[in-house]
Amino acid sequence: MTDRLDRAFFDRDTVTVARELPGRYLVRIWDGRPLVGQITETEAYIGRCDKACHAYGYRRTPRTETLFAPPGTVYIYLIYGMYHCLNLVTEGEGEPAAVLIRGVRPVYNLDIIAENRHHCKWDALTPARRAHLTDGPGKLCRAFGLTRAQNGISLLGDELFVCSSLPRLGLEREDVTGRVQAGERIGIDYAQEAVHFPWRFWLTF
Repeated sequence: MTDRLDRAFFDRDTVTVARELPGRYLVRIWDGRPLVGQITETEAYIGRCDKACHAYGYRRTPRTETLFAPPGTVYIYLIYGMYHCLNLVTEGEGEPAAVLIRGVRPVYNLDIIAENRHHCKWDALTPARRAHLTDGPGKLCRAFGLTRAQNGISLLGDELFVCSSLPRLGLEREDVTGRVQAGERIGIDYAQEAVHFPWRFWLTF
């Protein structure tokens, strides 16, 4: 793989990282094969000032401990006892902040991604299932085989990482350039003033 994002990319302002991740490529090595999705949607969460963040006010618990890890660490949590959510830790170690990956656009090893979600090959999916295969954090984690087992691993390793480009793979779907839009985050009605922070970023094609 080429152009892997290094620790310095994540060791920056969380909102900046969240804004710059759409269009990059999430790579998950699954049984020795790369599953690849172009990141399409992200949200920033910053513990020091954000009531929507699990570690708001520097709250440390067994669940949030990973948020205090070095930048470039993977933080995966479970919601509703059913759905895993993938986050990439940002800023300096001890500063609880991360970017939630809300969605990707599958571009390589499409059959495996489809089988993980719907137990069938890509060509057997209806257009609607293709369109919504990985357009939510729980869908993404299921399609890419991500669970709490990956919580705490490093994006600098060989199991999960992010690349700027993937010219050597010969992607099964064309590389598409989109425009990044910004707006309020989703599903955080409890977060008082933080509800209105424009910290969600998504690609429009």
